[in-house]
Amino acid sequence: MSGASQAQRLRRRLRALLGGESPPPAAGVLPAALAELARVGPADLVPGRPAREGPLRIATIVPSFRRGSGGHMTIVNLMHELRALDHDVSLWLEDCEGRHAHETAAVTQRSFAELFSAEGIPLHTSFETWRGADAVLATGWQTVARALLLPGVKARAYLVQDHEPDFYPASAERLLAEETYRQGLHCIAASEWLAELLRSRYGASATHFDLAVDHGIYRPGEEARRKDLVVFYARAVTPRRGVPLGLLALAELARTRPEVEIALFGEDRPLEAPFANTSLGVLPARELARLYRQATVGMVFSLTNPSLIGLEMMACGLCCVELASESMLATFGTGGPLQLVKPNSLELCAALEPLLDDHRARETHRRSGLEIMAGRTWKRAAEQVHAGLLRALVVRRDQV
Repeated sequence: MSGASQAQRLRRRLRALLGGESPPPAAGVLPAALAELARVGPADLVPGRPAREGPLRIATIVPSFRRGSGGHMTIVNLMHELRALDHDVSLWLEDCEGRHAHETAAVTQRSFAELFSAEGIPLHTSFETWRGADAVLATGWQTVARALLLPGVKARAYLVQDHEPDFYPASAERLLAEETYRQGLHCIAASEWLAELLRSRYGASATHFDLAVDHGIYRPGEEARRKDLVVFYARAVTPRRGVPLGLLALAELARTRPEVEIALFGEDRPLEAPFANTSLGVLPARELARLYRQATVGMVFSLTNPSLIGLEMMACGLCCVELASESMLATFGTGGPLQLVKPNSLELCAALEPLLDDHRARETHRRSGLEIMAGRTWKRAAEQVHAGLLRALVVRRDQV
């Protein structure tokens, strides 16, 4: 933008602040690849019989990132394990939000490696060096157009961690997110419930993998567990975390149990809340695990698919309260390791209170959670993703 246009924009905003005129409305930013895809259509897949044995060249496209993104952490964990299975993996950034546009490639790469422990996995910040792949893997609705455009590819797949249309109200973004499931990419969904949803609602080809945890970090430990500490994943910038509902429930808990300490984590800045609380911010993994081993009860909501946070709590032996959403009920069932509660602040508070009081109830949840998490490893998840990629190599026969 030129200096003159910047000055004009500043003058308009100053006039607006002084009551002269309203600033123009901001429009959402959509991936630039969408327009190109509309003009030229998907690239042809590489013809010929795809190899089903031996290492694969897997190119994974990731969207813009920021600190605390569990989705990016899942991708990196899977890539590490696929590398351990001798596959050639690479990451390619589709900066659909323009979040990294003013960074050098080295800064973006270093930031990604530090935030998500991605050392050893190359991150390409542009597609200028693209040389093809056995399989290209989209990882969010904003990356699907780019995956369809890339040439020299034998198969396309789509790592679906959430039902992303539910991230939005009625909007262009919602429509476009829905449409990505109808583009012929084989979907590898982060729960059996989500895979079935993609098949039944969108007619997609879909298999699933089970989200996992790093058991070297998220495990029972020697820390003394407190009897008066409730921790809540309060990432308010992410609407699917249902933070306002959680704060209502915790306000009721603070009213009835003023002696209980309430700690909020997951958000960079302290949240305004009508009760005393400790704001812990965005914690690194090992500090999170330590918190889970010390707390009495954890609470986390995920409205579009099971999330890593509840799994990590269970792996540390922390009993956890969640919402009784369709995805949680399908994945864990009633009477399982998680206390699943209707979306009602009083009922949520009523679920927290007995867990604070009853050691035996906490112990039952602790044992159940540890048992279910014992088999959820990233190695096993990567094997499931690999099976999904092989399935994509079969599905692609109808696309050549």
